[in-house]
Amino acid sequence: MSRPARPPPPPPTPKPGQVKVVRAMYRYEAQQTDELTFDEGDTLYILDMSDSGWWKARCGDKEGLIPSNYVEENTESIEHPLHEASRRGNISFLSECLKNRVSVNGLDKAGSTPLHWAAHGGHIDCLETLLKVPNVEVNVQNKLGDTPLHSAAWKGHPDAVTLLLEKNARADIKNNDGKKPYELAKDPETAALLKHAIIPRTFSTDYGDEDDSD
Repeated sequence: MSRPARPPPPPPTPKPGQVKVVRAMYRYEAQQTDELTFDEGDTLYILDMSDSGWWKARCGDKEGLIPSNYVEENTESIEHPLHEASRRGNISFLSECLKNRVSVNGLDKAGSTPLHWAAHGGHIDCLETLLKVPNVEVNVQNKLGDTPLHSAAWKGHPDAVTLLLEKNARADIKNNDGKKPYELAKDPETAALLKHAIIPRTFSTDYGDEDDSD
């Protein structure tokens, strides 16, 4: 059976947030040198879909072309892969997603970013990696009005709170219930960190009173 002829593919021009991520259900064996071989279960990052018949993909450290109908028929889509990595604290998958240009500021159905989920789980290595991305948004509010700082406060992760504050997370933002992050904190250490962050600098020398002023 003859293979369809195809012209040289155009240079890939992927845009952040446009990367399609799928998991292969079967092995695909490259038939030509510019195609990509991968195994069942491999994660594929579809980088360029400008050619309707052949898409450019990355698997691990290798790139190549795969037939678009294979993706449609023989893979399963991974929805919000960076969110999933952040939720589970899977730093290797998270780093791989960022390397393959999955958007750090993408929103899931709840309006949350990967940073929300890393903060929610207190996954410090994931938080540190996400916060190193130059365009990461630290004060995004989800559909509940919560920022990543609200998430870290509610779940009682003082180390995550500290990291976010160091990256200019705002402690004075109110969620849809009118709550600031410190009002969601259940443990004293987290609450103290957040209260201190919203005390005006002019009062920062008033030692000993900051926890008794409610």
